[in-house]
Order: sequence, then structure tokens, then C-alpha cells
Amino acid sequence: MFKKRRVIRKEVILWMAVCLSSMLAVTIIVPSLLVKKIPSGSAYPVPIEGAQLQEAVSEKGLMIPVYLTKQAKVQTVPLEEYVKGVLAAEMPVSFELEALKAQAMAARTYVVRRVIEKDYSNMPVDDALVTDTTAHQAYLTDEELRDKWGKSDYETNMAKIDRAVTETKDKILTYNHEPINATFFSTSNGYTENSEDYWPFKSPYLRSVASPWDEKLSSRYKETVTLSYKTMLQKLGVPSISTIDGSAKGMKVLAWSDGHRIKSMSIGGKVFTGREVREKLGLASSQFSWKWSGSQIAITTYGYGHGVGLSQWGADGMAKEGKTAEQIVTYYYTGISIENATPFIRKS
Repeated sequence: MFKKRRVIRKEVILWMAVCLSSMLAVTIIVPSLLVKKIPSGSAYPVPIEGAQLQEAVSEKGLMIPVYLTKQAKVQTVPLEEYVKGVLAAEMPVSFELEALKAQAMAARTYVVRRVIEKDYSNMPVDDALVTDTTAHQAYLTDEELRDKWGKSDYETNMAKIDRAVTETKDKILTYNHEPINATFFSTSNGYTENSEDYWPFKSPYLRSVASPWDEKLSSRYKETVTLSYKTMLQKLGVPSISTIDGSAKGMKVLAWSDGHRIKSMSIGGKVFTGREVREKLGLASSQFSWKWSGSQIAITTYGYGHGVGLSQWGADGMAKEGKTAEQIVTYYYTGISIENATPFIRKS
């Protein structure tokens, strides 16, 4: 009788152990099958719905998934950390603090606008919002900045970057209570460009304004490149350009923009926009002059970049004259306001 009870008790204990082992296995294994693994380099998982990114808002605020092109991976960072990486990549840290603050607001506005509009354009992958290239905004990771600046300068430089971002935290640029398309570029030719004179759209806040500081400060204000006659024909796709006495009879400016850049011109009987010539020939600016010398053409450009929006060297020039970041951005972006990003993010 007692032996039979002991056998039954052993069977019950064995049965309970099997049950507990099964429950433990389910607890451990099933979640691992259901939870998406965080890619290496990502601080947080990036949820995907129908191959379309859904930006995450955590206790650290809005998280920005950045595609790092060289590493071919996604790094997800808080908004303000992303702005620091853009600021350090896009503007020389030697610039005045107020210029850096102006650039920080422009950079923050750019990415917040993409979040709100769910703009995933020019992305090589589905699980990121921006790349780390100028296709969106240049961006450097903390590791890349340590390599760029070296141990001795890293702490000093990052302290300045941190201050510029912290003192403008959550600030974005708006027009009619909507984040603007906060375009910026390196160096003006003395003026910024109306948006419609370079791109196929007109923005009320991207208006041409004088920017006289660039010529004195920027090393990229003026440069000359030389091309062969054959190379120029190939790049422009024209059969020939007639030249007489060292001048090109077949090259003529047809119209100038408000920003003093070439709006349209005729080359070899074909009409181009200034932007088309700049991009086809790889020029620094769409304001340029030229001079033929035998089978060579020397093209001299003024300014560096598309010319629309904030001039970075102009911003530094304004800051050197005592202008604040708020004065800088409201000068280069006509009729804008400065607002907090948080309410816009919560609505999106």
C-alpha cells in the first residue's frame, strides 16, 4: 500500500516537473520568435509597417533612424543627438556660436519636417528616415567625430556643439505654423537665390537677399576650373561650340536671376538653365564667367552651392557682427517664425 502511494507520488512530481519545464521553454522561446531583433548599431528597434517607417517616440523623445552609408547599417538616435551630428558635419566648428545655433535650428527643422510629412524620399533602405550624406544632411557619428578631431580637440569641440544644440533645443523654423524647407548651402556669390530660379517650386520664405559677408570670409567664394573643348561637348551633349578669337560665339547668357546667377543660357544652339550647366559640368555655382584659350575653356565660379536659403559663411559673417541666431535665420528665411517642435511631433 505504501509502496503504491510512493510510486504515485513520484509520478505526480515527475509530471509537475515536465509541465514546469514546458512552461519555462514557452516563456523563453516564444518571445524571442516574436520580437524583431535590434540591428547592430541601432539604439532602439525600428518598427516597420508595409515597408514604411514609423518613427518612434521614446522616453528620450523623437528617435531618428539614420542610414550610415559606409557601414551599411541603421543607427537610431534621439533628435537632439542627431542635430549634433549634423551640425558637426555640416558647419566648421570654428564658426561663431550664433552661426552654429542658426545651423542647428535649420538642421532640426529639416528632419522634423520629414517626420511630419512622412517623407522617405531618396532612401536606399526602408528602415531609416535619412542618410548621413548630403542627399539629406551630412551626419557624423560620435565615433567618427572622435577620429576626425582627435582626442585633444574632441572635448573642446563637442562642448561647443553641445552648447549650440542645447541653447536651441526643440526650436524649429516655421511659416504659417508649418515647418519650412530649411535649405542651406556653403557660400553665396553675394546674394541668395529665389527657390524657383533653381528648383521647380516657389517658396515665400526662400527669397533672394544680399549676403555680402561671404566674399571676405569664404575660401570657396571664387574658383576656376579648366575643361577641354571635347570634354565640355560630351558633358553638355552638344555637337559643337563655335569659337572666334578666343571667345565662344556659341555661348550666351539669356537671363539672370534675382540672385545674380545665370538663369538660362544658350550653348551650341541648345538652351540650358544655369543649374543644368552647373551640374553637368560639376561647377561650384551657377554664377560663372568663362574664357577660351585654344581648345581649353577656363570657367570661373562665384559662390559655392545652390544658393537657396541660409548661407553658412554669411551666417558666420553676421554672427561676427554681433547678430543673434534668431536674427540670422529670420534674415535668410523671409517671414518665418521660430516655434517649439514638440507640438508638431505630437500631432504627426
